[in-house]
Parts: sequence; C-alpha cells; structure tokens
Amino acid sequence: MTSCEVDSDVSGLRLRKCPSNGDKGVKTSVNAGPQADVGRDFNCVNYLQVKNVTHILQSMAQSAEEFARQIWMRDWQVVHFDRLPAWLGDNELLMRGHRPQLFTVWACFTSIFRVHTETGNIWSHLLGCGGFTVIAAFIFLQPNQLIQWQEKLVLAAFFVGAILCLGFSCLFHTVMCHSESISRLLNKLDYCGIAFLTMGSFVPYIYYSFYCLFWHKIFYVTLIVVLGSGVIGVSMCDTFARPAYRSLRALMFIALGLSGVIPCVHTIAIAGFWESVENKSLGWLFLMAVLYISGASIYAARIPERILPGRFDIWFQSHQIFHVFVVIAAMVHYHGIGLLTAHQLSVGDCSPPDGHLFPKHEFDNIELLRPFISS
Repeated sequence: MTSCEVDSDVSGLRLRKCPSNGDKGVKTSVNAGPQADVGRDFNCVNYLQVKNVTHILQSMAQSAEEFARQIWMRDWQVVHFDRLPAWLGDNELLMRGHRPQLFTVWACFTSIFRVHTETGNIWSHLLGCGGFTVIAAFIFLQPNQLIQWQEKLVLAAFFVGAILCLGFSCLFHTVMCHSESISRLLNKLDYCGIAFLTMGSFVPYIYYSFYCLFWHKIFYVTLIVVLGSGVIGVSMCDTFARPAYRSLRALMFIALGLSGVIPCVHTIAIAGFWESVENKSLGWLFLMAVLYISGASIYAARIPERILPGRFDIWFQSHQIFHVFVVIAAMVHYHGIGLLTAHQLSVGDCSPPDGHLFPKHEFDNIELLRPFISS
C-alpha cells in the first residue's frame, strides 16, 4: 500500500499528503488519535482511485468531443480564406466559400454536392472524365470487323491519357481538403495526369501522320514517352515538389508540350502545309494548342478574380475556366485525330518497301469510320 507522509501537527490535526505518479501531493487531514494511522492508507488509496476515475472521465469527455466534432463536420459551413490552414489556401483572391478541413474521406466526397469554391473545378472534370469514358467504351465495344484492334490500341493511348488526367484532377479537387499529406499526394497525381494526357494525345497523331514511315513513328513516340516519363518522375519526387524547383517543373512541362511541335513541322515538310491542314488535322491540332495555352494563361494570371476580387469566389473563377478549356481542347483533339484516322485508313495500304508498325486495311465505305469522328 502507498504510505502517507506526515507534514505537521496543528491544533490536534495532522496534515498528510499522498504521493503518487510524480504528483506533488494533496494534503488531507483527519482527527489526531489512534484511529488516524489505521485509516491513513485507506484514505490514500481512495485518493488514487478518485484520480483514476477522473482520468477516465476526462478521456471519455475527449472522445465525446471528438465524436461531436465528427458529427458537426457532416454539416460543415464554408469559411473565409483567412480561416483556412496554410496548406489549403491557394488563391487569396477567392475570399469566401471555401471548404474547411474535412477529416473524413466520406465528408470530402459528399462535398461534391455542396456549393463551394471547388464545385466547378470538380464537376467540370468529372463530367469530362465520364464523357470520355463513355466514348471509349463505345469505340472499344465495336466488333473488330468494324474497327480493327490496331486502331483501338492506338486510340486507347489518347483515351487513357484523357481519363487519367481528368480523373486525377477531379480526385484532387475533391479530397484536397482532407489533410496536408493527402493533398500533396493527389497534387502530384494531378501533375502526372497532365503528362499522361500530353503523351496520349500525340501517340495517335504521330502514328497516323507517319503511317507509312516506321522509324519516324518509333522515334517520335519514344521521344514523347521518354519526356513524359521524366515529367512524371519529377512530379512524384518530394524534392522537386518544393517551391524552389517550381521553375524546373514548369520547364519540364513546357518541353513536353513543345516536343509535339517537332513532328508537326516534320509532317509539313513531308506533305506540305495545305495537305497537312486538310488531311493531317493540323488545323485542329493548332486549335487544341490555342485552347490549352489560353486556359493556362488565364489560370496563371488569375483572371477574372484578380480584376474583381471576391466577385468570382464560386463561379467563373480562373481555375474553372482553365478546366473547361482543357475539356474542350481534349474534345477538339479527339475530333482531329478522328478525321486523321478516317482519312489515312481510307487511303489504304502503303506501297512497298515502306514499312509500318501494324498491317493496314482498305476501307471501301467511309461510313464505317464515323465512330472515330465527333459529330
């Protein structure tokens, strides 16, 4: 049993303290007399038991508080930018309507159906991702007699890139408010999605632009894949995620995008400018580039919220405009490669000795190629 120490005798009373677990002690007093020593240890044990009960009650209160906080977060309210944690504050020009930190993944996903600063960003790429998924399913479910498996494989590169890009973006904007670690991870995947879309967009263009030039296809596809893989590696590296390497990351993405200019110039040199515009979908490729660059410029300049801060907190902010431009640009590119595919396959096989990556197929009925072309 724990013993009690006698401090002093004052007017027939003895003051005692019960040391336990490093406590300084709590002084108690009982009437002086023979019974005091008998009840001393009993009183100390009672004190320790009360301390244990108090600790249990405090733990229960903390658990109840955490449970109440989780329940309350189900009915969370949007907050001002100044109340956001530093890792969640991205655009100070959007003043109101931000989601607070949500501590469950379920709360993050249910926030899709609430109105806040990320609503437009989520739904723009969610609908785009769903749209490309439906188109891809329609293409790939066609019988091989209608669309050859080789053409499906080439177009799969574009669809996979588009779906991953839009899907990762949607996931990031949905769950970014969960925690700092989750936000950083999903932000990396968001950057990787851009690289996947860039690589996937150029694969079918290169394949059909250099349809009868085997080594040209191999070289340009290898170039875009190597550069894209490098961008993905940089995007996933924690070291290069620091603000000090922001310029390097930007240069990597610029180099990846500009790498597509080289095969375009080569196509013009081989086929001529007007032939490239009419039959090689060069005009659609140019329009796609204009849309991407315009959207990225609007996002970087933070227009229109920079002009009227607080007026575009929920709708028509720069990030939403950028998202819409990305979806439109991807659809434009899909339309362009559809026309390019239809033209090249309608021409027929290449004449020997030119090699090709896959066997060619003659198409007598151009209507069979309509699934490739957006109406």
